[in-house]
Formats: sequence, C-alpha cells, structure tokens
Amino acid sequence: MSLKSLGAKIFAKHVLKKTTKWVNNPIETQERLFRSLIQKASQTEFGIDHNFAKIKTHDDFTKNVPIRDYEELKPYVEKVVAGSENILWPGKPLYFAKTSGTTSGAKYIPITEVSIKHQVEASRNAILTYINETGHTDFVDGKMIFLQGSPEMEEKNGIQFGRLSGISAHYVPNYLQKNRLPSWETNCIDDWESKVNAIVEETIHEDMTVIAGIPSWVQMYFEKLNERSDQKIGELFENFQLFIYGGVNYEPYRSKFESLIGRKVDSIELFPASEGFFAYQNSQKEKGMLLLLDSGIFYEFVKADAFFEENAKRITLKDVEVGVNYVMIISTNAGLWGYNLGDTVQFISVKPFKIIVSGRIKHFISAFGEHVIAKEVEEAMQQAISETDALVNEFTVAPQINPKGDQLPFHEWLVEFEKEPSNLSKFIQILDTALQNQNSYYFDLIDGKILQTLKVTAIKKGGFRAYMKSIGKLGGQNKVQRLSNDRKVADVLSLQKLGE
Repeated sequence: MSLKSLGAKIFAKHVLKKTTKWVNNPIETQERLFRSLIQKASQTEFGIDHNFAKIKTHDDFTKNVPIRDYEELKPYVEKVVAGSENILWPGKPLYFAKTSGTTSGAKYIPITEVSIKHQVEASRNAILTYINETGHTDFVDGKMIFLQGSPEMEEKNGIQFGRLSGISAHYVPNYLQKNRLPSWETNCIDDWESKVNAIVEETIHEDMTVIAGIPSWVQMYFEKLNERSDQKIGELFENFQLFIYGGVNYEPYRSKFESLIGRKVDSIELFPASEGFFAYQNSQKEKGMLLLLDSGIFYEFVKADAFFEENAKRITLKDVEVGVNYVMIISTNAGLWGYNLGDTVQFISVKPFKIIVSGRIKHFISAFGEHVIAKEVEEAMQQAISETDALVNEFTVAPQINPKGDQLPFHEWLVEFEKEPSNLSKFIQILDTALQNQNSYYFDLIDGKILQTLKVTAIKKGGFRAYMKSIGKLGGQNKVQRLSNDRKVADVLSLQKLGE
C-alpha cells in the first residue's frame, strides 16, 4: 500500500468520526447553523431589510423572509456584481458562478470564501466515505479525470467570475495535482467536441482509475475512446474503479455504461450546484444521498403539490416525511436567503436524513392534471431497459395534446436508442404500466380513456447532442431537460427523428 493510500484510509476514519457527530444530532446541528447564519448577516443590507436582528425562530424567519427565486433576488445580486459590499453576506464574495438558467438566462450565484471551503470538503468527503466503507484505496495512485467547464476566470470589481466546475478546478489539492487530467490547456478549450477529442488524446494511454462528470457527457467521452482504441473502457483502463456523477439520475444510463465499460464499476452520486453542495451517496449498499447538515446551508421544505398555493407551509428538517415530494429551499453562507433552488427531493430515510432528487418543480407534465415528475419517468425507463434488450442513450417526454385525426392525446417519449428493443410494443407496454403504477392520476386518465397509451418516437443517433449544440448547451454541466409540459423541446427534437 502506498503512503498516499495509507493516508487516505487514516483521513477517511477522521472524516467519518466528524460526520457521525452531526448525523447523530441533525436537528440541533441545523438549529445552531440557522442562528449562526442570521447573526453573521444581521448587519448586511439584506439582513437589515428583513429584520434579522429580531429573528429568533424559524417562524420569525418565514414572516420576514419570503421564498425567492433568482429573479426576485436579482436586485440584491446586481448590487454585489456592481462591487457593493455587505449586501447579502459580509464583505464581497470571492466568486460569482455563472450559470445558464432555463428561465432566467444567465444567472450569477455568489460564492464566498467560507462556502467554497464547504463545497471542496463535501466532494472530498464523498470519496473518503467511499474509502472508509469499501477499503478500496488503489485508485488514489492512478489518474483521475473530471469532465468539466473551463477553469478560466474573468475579474470584475474585485470578484472572479466563472463556471462552478471551473472554479472548483482551482481547489484540487496539491497531492492530487499530478494525478489529475486533463491538462490546464485542454481544460480551457471552449468548444466541447474539440475539448473531448483533446481529452481522449491525453488519456487514452494513461492509467485512469477515477472518471467523473455528468453521465451523458462521460458517455460521449467513452464512445470516442472506444472508436479510437476498439476496446471496451474496462480493457483500455484496466484499473478503472470509480465513476463519480451528479446532475442527473444515472440509472437510465447504467446499462449503456456497463456495455461501454464491459464490466461493472462502483459509482458515487453527488448533489452539487452553484448554490451549494447538498448531499452525497454515503453507501454502496443503500440508495440515496446523505443530506449535508453542517455545511453552511439551512434547509426548508415545501410540499411540491402545494408549492404554488399562497402561503404554502414551509417546514424544517424535524417535520419532513419519507416519500413526500418537497421543493427544497435554502439559506446559505454565500448570502442566499429563502432561496428556491428549483429542485424537488424525496426523503427515503430520516435516520439519517437521506434524499433522492425527484426532479425540478418547473419540469413536469400536467397537461391533464397528471403531474408526472422526472423520478417517475426515469424509473419507468429504467424498468423498461432492465426487462428488454434495449440500450438508451438519452430521452425526454412531452405531452401531445392535439394529435392528428380522432386520436386521444398521449405522452410522447422521444428516445435515442443505442440499440432498439427487438419488441418495441413490449417496451412501450412496460413504460406505460410502470408510469401508471407510480402515478395514480396518470392511471385514471388512461383507464378513463382521456389519454391513450404513450408513444415512442425514435430519435437518430447523435440527435440529442445536435439539439444541445443548437441551443448552446453542449457539454460541461448542461443537462437535457427530462420532461416538459409543452412542446418546445419535443418539436425541435422531432426534426431529429429516425429516418428523416
């Protein structure tokens, strides 16, 4: 065992001990953090405007601080961007993470010195938790790659601006610098396809042990490696052991990945965002991610089915229930207050508090009141793949409200197959039944002949990438929208139909 491996094992035990303290005292940890956040921001412009000096309880907080999305917080953010201090958090942030919001255009999310420290610790602790559970450490001596955005930054008014993944690249610890790929020059390539080609050149002859990124873009990297080497990824990289991902559910991609790799590898799911690092998978034996309660983020939750009601009830961790779909609201040590992240989560455990990401509050299908969410379509797809011989690269779902002729409306699944199922009718039947079993409203609409059985439209290979490129979101942290309540995505993707 190398010194680096031995050191990782020792450090992993230390991290577990520290984590166990707050895992065993979750409510107290969050209450203590809440008081600290309020106190530290009490003399900021936001704190003064919202009576932070008089806030003692969560009820006080909800009365003084409404839930806001980015657009509603934007007037404060713009003051910080212009160089003003003590607006949302004491002083100035170190960074603004630039993100491409689906409804707000470009967003600038503040990252402070203390919040980036928590983000870096969380990503490190996810790996150390894996080491402590499995005892596997050999991978720390091999090469690691993180498919991410450019680390190049620009400065304005004393604040650095860049993509979150690029900001994170500046915090790779020294002991991993020699292991880390790609090179700085390659990482700075803007064009995603050129960048992936360059990454292939740099890594194809290396001993890659850890590969990380959003599954759809890692798949693109794997396919290019396969084309160049004519080998399975697991043969090319004999010591490849660990895949780290976030941003989307891996399960619909898993069978395709295992086909490309040629064997199974362990994986760790992360839940990071520009706004904070919220959770990571802490067990290879159990599903879900451990919600991070001691990382500078105070959490509130609103039931998703009541979220758009006036005065929807905001609850804290002590009142959450397993299996309920919640919108997650955050207040952070980067100066986000009562902030609607847009993600929905479900708790699968409260001892400890573990979650799965169930979708986006604005991404659903409810053209007929069915309110189908991402988790449901992803689990249906996973079941259809597991019970047939299909391999799927990517998919999205949209309603077809006005079909041709006398047809009933239906849900259209636009699917890019790597391998089409030999029995498409069976594939569709499994998808539809799985969705009915999860969503009683959808079942009632099918049963009552308001909707007909879903239909699958096959998209030609590369169609989703062509679509993402056409909207300027190829690669990096960008993700395909899993489902929508209109035809905006579906109608453009339909131009990529197989055979056209």
